[in-house]
Amino acid sequence: MMKQVVTGWITGLLSWAALQPAVAQVRHIKDPLAVVKLIGDKLVRETPFQYRLKTAGIGNRLDGLHNVDFGRTFGTHRPAMAYAYTHLVAKEAGSFTIQLAHTDGCTIWLNGVQVYQQSGKRPLQLQYEERSIELHDTLTLPLRQGPNALLVQSVSYGGEWVFYMQPPSTKGAVLEKPVSYPDIGLSSVPRVDAAVAKLSNWLLLGPIAPNASGIVPENGPLSFGAMYAGLDAPVTWTIPRIEVLGDVIDPLPWGTNYNWNYHNGGVAWAMQNLAEVSGDQRYRKYATDFCDFHLNGAPFVEYQVKNLRASNSANHHFLFVPLLDFTLAPSLPFIYRLRREPAFANRDSYVKHIDRMLRYARDEQVRLPGSGIYTRLTPEKYTTWVDDMFMGIPFLVQAAQYAATPAERSAWLEDAASQVLNFNKEVWDEQANLYSHARYSERPVKLPHWSRANGWGIWATTEVLMVLPKNHPKYKAILSHYQKHVNALVALQNERGFWLQLLDRPDSPEEVSGTAIFTMAIARGISQGWLKADVYQPYAMKGWEAIKSQMEPDGTVHNICYGTMCSEDENYYRQRPFYDNDTHGLFAVLFAGIEMHTMLNKTNAKK
Repeated sequence: MMKQVVTGWITGLLSWAALQPAVAQVRHIKDPLAVVKLIGDKLVRETPFQYRLKTAGIGNRLDGLHNVDFGRTFGTHRPAMAYAYTHLVAKEAGSFTIQLAHTDGCTIWLNGVQVYQQSGKRPLQLQYEERSIELHDTLTLPLRQGPNALLVQSVSYGGEWVFYMQPPSTKGAVLEKPVSYPDIGLSSVPRVDAAVAKLSNWLLLGPIAPNASGIVPENGPLSFGAMYAGLDAPVTWTIPRIEVLGDVIDPLPWGTNYNWNYHNGGVAWAMQNLAEVSGDQRYRKYATDFCDFHLNGAPFVEYQVKNLRASNSANHHFLFVPLLDFTLAPSLPFIYRLRREPAFANRDSYVKHIDRMLRYARDEQVRLPGSGIYTRLTPEKYTTWVDDMFMGIPFLVQAAQYAATPAERSAWLEDAASQVLNFNKEVWDEQANLYSHARYSERPVKLPHWSRANGWGIWATTEVLMVLPKNHPKYKAILSHYQKHVNALVALQNERGFWLQLLDRPDSPEEVSGTAIFTMAIARGISQGWLKADVYQPYAMKGWEAIKSQMEPDGTVHNICYGTMCSEDENYYRQRPFYDNDTHGLFAVLFAGIEMHTMLNKTNAKK
């Protein structure tokens, strides 16, 4: 462990030394607004808001959802039967469980032995959950080491005709031991060329009369170069129809800044605020382009998911995933624009989207029984994440300001205020005065004090404090909690102005997104009068200088932690990869610069 820590510090110091010539040009910029405009300019300059076409990837490991769409290849207008053939290649012998879903009749043979059969007409059943698609049938396959022949016979009675399989979902859990998934595909099938194996994981044969028998030998090698009796004419082995999909352009390991998710919605929301403070309408246009790209592209995305069976195609989360990361949080720039602009060309589309999100926020998102706070069913039922303070509560605050009546405004604000206090009962560590990343309702396990999770908590708290009337019965308790959190945080800021990935672990690396959120939250507190400027401004200034030390003149921001699940293992957080320009950090830095600019203007005006 010590060797890893020392190596990490050496790598960090080398990286820091290499950055110095470039960041020196940023450090001399005094106005925080001018600094974050470098980021805004880069976003405007480099974001295409376009799809590029590509062939659908096949994936050669059975670690996710795989399907065979017989209907796309053979048609769906009349009853028929078809076969699909592939190999599952196991590293070692053993049982492997898969989930299944299919239309109508289905029979499966593994290595010549029938292992599954369902007959009769049945609809396809896919259950969409927070981080998975669940299939209703389960099958355990006795795999032998090496290639295993899997043959699927599918019968259609007319209409939708498809077969799905996948391993059971881990539901986003961080596993102690990696699962050994078999490979899937045709590369080990004798007499199949490698070029064919690159195009498809499956060989198909059909369409055949639904009552035909003995067409394909279940326990013998496939015969290539032969013809079989088809519905209208002889048929032979082929591959499924190859689909062309739209994908985002040049994604990095963390994605792009225009995928549909909370941190990209956060960037668009930040750009709206930057436009207002700076007067530069290019930033407002960026936010508008983000919103319009997703609204206008929704039919295309829906076609890919529903017609082409590309369940994980680009921006599929926009269609509706029951998780705050893909519902309320990325919708912040939509509701913000509705609030600020009374009329624009496609306002009705925004209203329709936000009406759906308001229903979701009020009636559909999972809440913790007895508490009423937003919670999750993953990785375990009723896991309360600090992250969801930001994923949900700022939207509730915006909803209050968007509300048509005083009663609606009061109801949204009451929900937001109550959630802040009730989240604190669930995930606040009274001994450390910090948030643990999450809490499992069924297991009393203490999770680490992850930096960005604490950021999400304090950010949501400040959003409520800015709008909640000071005479509201919950205002003083929320303000007191915010001040207590700030006092714990400033004690953990290091000598270079950073907060660490794990806040109270000195062997944890410095990280930008958490540092940016805390800097923002302190600067906002000074501007709003929640904190004394003479006491807390030095911490904000020190944090801002640390952020600037990770920036380059072209707007690049370094050392941002990748998206993170929750875990009891501290090393999981220490070892998360850091990237340049990951939007988890970009929108935090944008808001930090805006709040620093506001704070300095206010404090300078008092001098």
